[in-house]
Amino acid sequence: MNGIFIDDKRLGIRVPHLDKPWEDYSPNEQEAILLEWETIRGLIPDRIAELEREINEKQDALGQEADFARSCQLNADIAELASIVNDLWIWYRTAPSVSSPTRKKAGRKTITPHNK
Repeated sequence: MNGIFIDDKRLGIRVPHLDKPWEDYSPNEQEAILLEWETIRGLIPDRIAELEREINEKQDALGQEADFARSCQLNADIAELASIVNDLWIWYRTAPSVSSPTRKKAGRKTITPHNK
């Protein structure tokens, strides 16, 4: 899906970037987008596990660290990684569906982490 999914360097996955309302895509386009999203979505638990390993390594290092400035940096790194994990879980729970042809535009559903 060229142009629909863009690399999110922070999250380490491709995320949808729709250029028009969800209902303006044909049912075939919606199905293709959803198929691609499900493939990407299936990678999210592995990405989260990878980040959790990093968090654990940094927490172990923090427990051994005597330098205050380095401790602060490790804490900031851990907080950022935890924030990424949280955002990934939000994206993982995003599960849109193909719109019915009679659905009104006022109730439009798009692929965003805010709609569930």
